[in-house]
Amino acid sequence: MMLKTTLAAACATLFAGSALAQVPAGYPADYQKIIDGAKKEGKLVIYGATDSKATQPLIKDFSAMYPGITVEYNDMNSTEVYNRFISEVAAGGNTADAMWSSAMDLQMRLASDGYALAYKSVEASKIPGWAIWDDKAYGTTFEPAAIVYNKRLVDAKEVPQTHADFTKLIQQPKFKDKVTTYDIEKSGVGFMFMTQDARENPKFQDLENAFGMAKVRVQSSTGTMMERISSGENLIGYNVLGSYALVRAKTDPSIGVVLPKDYTLVMSRVFFINKSAKNVNAAKLWLDYMLSHRGQTIIANDSKLFAIRADVTGETTSAELIKQIGKDNIKPVPVHPILLQFLGPAKRMAFLKQWKETAGKK
Repeated sequence: MMLKTTLAAACATLFAGSALAQVPAGYPADYQKIIDGAKKEGKLVIYGATDSKATQPLIKDFSAMYPGITVEYNDMNSTEVYNRFISEVAAGGNTADAMWSSAMDLQMRLASDGYALAYKSVEASKIPGWAIWDDKAYGTTFEPAAIVYNKRLVDAKEVPQTHADFTKLIQQPKFKDKVTTYDIEKSGVGFMFMTQDARENPKFQDLENAFGMAKVRVQSSTGTMMERISSGENLIGYNVLGSYALVRAKTDPSIGVVLPKDYTLVMSRVFFINKSAKNVNAAKLWLDYMLSHRGQTIIANDSKLFAIRADVTGETTSAELIKQIGKDNIKPVPVHPILLQFLGPAKRMAFLKQWKETAGKK
């Protein structure tokens, strides 16, 4: 009897030690409650605008770290992420536990409208202050808006290095019907980038007019823009997600990428936990994992989305980007309700009307 009791105690101690070993180094001991809660839930549903291919390394590593929690990732474009969540909530049905999107303004609208859970991540102090809003919305990446061009068909001397260079270049007859950018009516991230350009670029009106002269071709996805640039159907693309473009450029000799030297907008994919999440512990676990050094290293070196943490090394990191472009020329878009100023119906309609009348004229 004594032997059985001793063995049982030993097994219990071993199990407890094994469980406690799952708490990441430096985390508070009571973090085990979140881990245990997440394991009981056994599932996490995320709606995201990040390509599934880029999320797979994160999901695989998270699953290795926390076995028994199934991550259901739903890949959509940024506007669809917003619309699906809103319609499902309105209908009172099941929806995502967490939202992760490149359309920072749409994410901030949801967070500030009361859909986000307040949760102070244990990793919050490791990311820039501008990337956190009210312990509810968190920036997770550091991705530049790039100019992408066809290296076979655009001469090296023509390649624009600034926004002014780009504006001047696309007015040349060679570029008529050969310029592409996001369809800002359909792409949330495209609209967000263009409105931020309007804030940063004193010659934004000239840029819009140049798009009109070039009869710009608009697309709703980064992939389509790069396919058309690579084939030569288009010669140059504007505000293309640099994270995707730089990955493509490594294997596609036709793709060239420029990060503008006057200023480079930097987008951060915003994550928030649904205030009514069914799997709230799993969502907290995922957020902390994504912001951790381990998760950010995966984001940088496997997902190639540019780590936001300054202590992560590699080509696709905020530290490397700042070194390359210069701190003063990097313009991060803040995770803040200020982004909502162009989302009000009147302001949005006015911006789109102006765009159609200038850049969108055919």
